[in-house]
Amino acid sequence: MVPSPDPVRLAVPKAYILLTASSEVSPELARSIMAFCRERVAPYKRIRRIEFADLPKTISGKIRRVELRHQETTRTEPVRGITEFWEEDFSW
Repeated sequence: MVPSPDPVRLAVPKAYILLTASSEVSPELARSIMAFCRERVAPYKRIRRIEFADLPKTISGKIRRVELRHQETTRTEPVRGITEFWEEDFSW
C-alpha cells in the first residue's frame, strides 16, 4: 500500500496486488477485494485504488515500496492503466 495523489483528498490509499497464475485481472475481482476491505476495515483505512502489477523487489525478496511511491508521485495526470481500478468505478 502506498499513497496515491488525489485532486480532492490530497492522497488516498492504493494497493498493489500480485496475482497468482490461476487468477486473471477483472473488475469483478477488484470489486470483491474492495468489498472485503469495506466490511472489515475502518473507513479512513480503506483502499481506494487497486492496481494489479508485478512488484519491485530487493535481492532478499522484500517489496521496494520506495519505487512504488516514486511511481505514484511522478505521474503527471491521473491516467489509469487497464489493470488499475478506482473505488469510483463501482457503485456501492
